[in-house]
Amino acid sequence: MIFTVLVALPMIAAAQTFGHVNTSELFQQMPEVAQVKAKMDTIQSQYEDQLASMQEEIQKKAQDYQANAATLPDAVKQIREQELQEMQQRIQMFYQTAEQDIQKKQQELLAPIHEKMSKAIKAVGEKSHFTYIFDSAAMVYIDPTATDVMPAVKKELGIK
Repeated sequence: MIFTVLVALPMIAAAQTFGHVNTSELFQQMPEVAQVKAKMDTIQSQYEDQLASMQEEIQKKAQDYQANAATLPDAVKQIREQELQEMQQRIQMFYQTAEQDIQKKQQELLAPIHEKMSKAIKAVGEKSHFTYIFDSAAMVYIDPTATDVMPAVKKELGIK
């Protein structure tokens, strides 16, 4: 029994095939990623424009307040100071909300691309009968005889 296992073990190991692909590099080469980047740049620019407008408005009000503070009654000063504080809080809230929205939108747009890449890797693995395909970006050592499946996955994705 032990003899059978010892004899069969090398044959089982030899029947397994391993491949590797650098998913980070592959992902960056997908044309959809450039499209998402362009969309995200537009969205981010819109938020930045709105934020700049809000900051410009508060800056004008702060300058006006400082220029006239000496002549304003105390009650008016308090109201203006409160307005400035509220504006600053709105700017901070806007900034936080914008960051969250941008991050959420980016994840939403990138998810289908990740899924498409995963499906392509799986398809190559099934077609070529790989036992495992590892992410070479996470590997410490890759034997030169290991199969780089990057060209096959790129072909599956239609990337040249």
